[in-house]
Amino acid sequence: MFWTVTLSLLAGMGQLLKLFFLTLLFSLPLGLLIAFALRSRCKPVSWLFNVIVWIIRGTPLMLQLVIIFYGPGKWFDFNLWGYFSDGRMAACVIAFVINYACYFAVIYKGGIESVPIGQQEAGQVLGMTKSQIFFKVTLLQMVKRIVPPMSNEVITLVKDTSLAKTISIMELIMTGESYMKSAGIVWPLFYTAVFYLAFVGVLTLLFNYAERMLSYFR
Repeated sequence: MFWTVTLSLLAGMGQLLKLFFLTLLFSLPLGLLIAFALRSRCKPVSWLFNVIVWIIRGTPLMLQLVIIFYGPGKWFDFNLWGYFSDGRMAACVIAFVINYACYFAVIYKGGIESVPIGQQEAGQVLGMTKSQIFFKVTLLQMVKRIVPPMSNEVITLVKDTSLAKTISIMELIMTGESYMKSAGIVWPLFYTAVFYLAFVGVLTLLFNYAERMLSYFR
């Protein structure tokens, strides 16, 4: 029984990892673009994106997930997700990407603004272009400053993947619950904690290593 449960949970872990990495793959660059929009000198653009970020950060991810998955069919009588080989996962990834991109955007924005303006002015005096100043002066220092808050968000993402069961994706928690419902045993649900702790432990070590590598900015 133990090995049967373990194999089932590993399959659920596979769904967790798929959602986790796809979310990071798309939300990290999207968050940086949104951060630029938040800092835009064009007031309508910055205002629009500030409102979008406020709405996304101010409402539950579960609600956003339900709206994105069920909304098109309810409002337009159009099954958008039927065009995907795995429509539930596609909807889940989109919801997670939008949500986390907004959180990452605020972190990016804070990191950019934390770099002393004098360093950017020094770059201008040296004849550097705006893109050179950003990539060679601002970006590296911003990365150092955002690692701690970014690590918190990434670890939160690991646990938020459990929300995928809201639209019946057999992720880790839902797999553990299935044994409680079908076989009347509870320990597989608690066993899922081992998988979460192991993954979070690996991420913690990686972020600690990244902080040490970036310590030369102190």
